[in-house]
Amino acid sequence: MIIPIILSGGAGSRLWPISTKICPKQLLPLLSNRSLLQETVCRINKLRNTMNPLLVCNQQHGFKVIKQLQQVGVKPSAIILEPVGKNTAPAIVVAALQALNDNEDPILLVLPSDHVIGNIGVFHKTIEIAKQYADAGKLVAFGVVPTHPEIGYGYIRTEALGGDASAYKIAEFVEKPDSKTAQKYINAGNYYWNSGMFMFRASKLLKEIERHAPDILQICKDAYATHVIDKDFIHLDKITFDKCPSNSIDYVVMEKTSDAIMVPLDADWSDIGSWLSLWEYGQKDINGNIISGDVVAKDVSGSYIHATGRKIVAVGVKDHIIVETNAGILVVHKDDCQKIKELNHE
Repeated sequence: MIIPIILSGGAGSRLWPISTKICPKQLLPLLSNRSLLQETVCRINKLRNTMNPLLVCNQQHGFKVIKQLQQVGVKPSAIILEPVGKNTAPAIVVAALQALNDNEDPILLVLPSDHVIGNIGVFHKTIEIAKQYADAGKLVAFGVVPTHPEIGYGYIRTEALGGDASAYKIAEFVEKPDSKTAQKYINAGNYYWNSGMFMFRASKLLKEIERHAPDILQICKDAYATHVIDKDFIHLDKITFDKCPSNSIDYVVMEKTSDAIMVPLDADWSDIGSWLSLWEYGQKDINGNIISGDVVAKDVSGSYIHATGRKIVAVGVKDHIIVETNAGILVVHKDDCQKIKELNHE
């Protein structure tokens, strides 16, 4: 059986001022009348041999998460509350411990809660391919087939896997590049966007963690061993979990193990990680604009303008993001969207 592990601990800081620490992007309806989290759990409903999802989220978002799941009729197998965010490796480890506690060594399908996937049919088929490798003891990363030289994503460099066209050997994970380097990656043809989605058997993941990051495994075991169950939630021991190193599963395991492979995903994917990506993915008018709320626009093109409480009047604006909420007002050129995370705006 497959247990979807939904990671919902991100802050979405590049989508400020809509996404905030109190209500991050995964809990917001950015592209439909459902939140990104709700879209995530709904798109796996029809997967074969799949159990109820197990969620890991920040403790301050627990009640929002359970309410949103109830709204779409999804009952989680458990919701693990992190007292403090420690990146993806500890989150996945505690999820694996919980999955093994309730089941006989299931396959874990790790999914971020804040992505969008346009072609769900292809997504499901790709998962079926990945499952075959996970059954065989491999740790699988889903690499998105790139459509352009994107600077907002990390990349996976791959090598051929013995003539197998459905998967590739992972050579390395590389950080977000500058535009020139991103173009080189596209030209090379063996680089894929790192989706942050993975699949592996729970016991295999823990075995590799023990080999490459025993400190993370031990602290997670200690924090989980003294967990407290409160209705729908599993509370980890805060003092213990706070000692855990903060690191991603990419670098702790996937880049170090000899059993990691990558399966290509070509399913109209986006992580909606910035205002630019939200503009790129959204439905635009004849002038290339996405406009919502009380907005008056004249001679405006290629822009995203969103008002929630006050009127926005824009004249002669091109390729800009203008967003107004109670948290603040953002005005930024689309080319500079990645810089929002660098500012201390909260």
